[in-house]
Amino acid sequence: MLGQKKKRFHIYLFRHGQTDFNRDGRFTGWMDSKLTAQGKKHALKIALQLKNKQIDVAIHTRLSRSKDTLAPILKQHPECKIILEDDRMIERNYGDLNGMTHEEFIRKVGKQEYDLQVHGDYVVSLEGMNRARVEEFLGTEEYKAIHRGYKVAGPGGESFADVEKRVRKFARDLEKFMRKNEVNVAISAHGNSIRLFRKIMERAHQKMVVKWVIPYGKVYEYVV
Repeated sequence: MLGQKKKRFHIYLFRHGQTDFNRDGRFTGWMDSKLTAQGKKHALKIALQLKNKQIDVAIHTRLSRSKDTLAPILKQHPECKIILEDDRMIERNYGDLNGMTHEEFIRKVGKQEYDLQVHGDYVVSLEGMNRARVEEFLGTEEYKAIHRGYKVAGPGGESFADVEKRVRKFARDLEKFMRKNEVNVAISAHGNSIRLFRKIMERAHQKMVVKWVIPYGKVYEYVV
């Protein structure tokens, strides 16, 4: 009908809660690490934020931290009848760094044992104080330049560009699915897949994207 408003549908996107590896300062990647007690509280915080939202479809990855963060949300949304698994929103694969402690990584950076053209983007996964330590090792100018490895994958792993490619396909398919089925969707995802989803939805430049911190307990909402 002429003048009829186009229906809009909501995406509710959030990071899984803290895991054992997150707490212990390890690169997790595709390894399965369980939620800590604090991580379960993060999940409950998200559930509270979404309590009064309409959720028709929920999406998680194969990793338990994604599923377990979604669980308390689903308890509050009996209207959500469709639960899907989609690993295009899984965490970035760190390859040889999977399971390595941040402390060991930082020491190797300090000793210049890593080619920062390849490994520089991994600094994004460090917490604030650890990022500051890397900057101290390298100096401010070199630290600012390390993200030039955006399109370069570390040994056995993925680059940010690799993650963006699969997340972009997911986002395109998701929008078509939502419009066709007229549904709102909740997505329990991971720090770096969220980073690239945000890049796509917010049309952000990669220089900004690598500076973002994706916190626990926060919901990103998008309308399509």
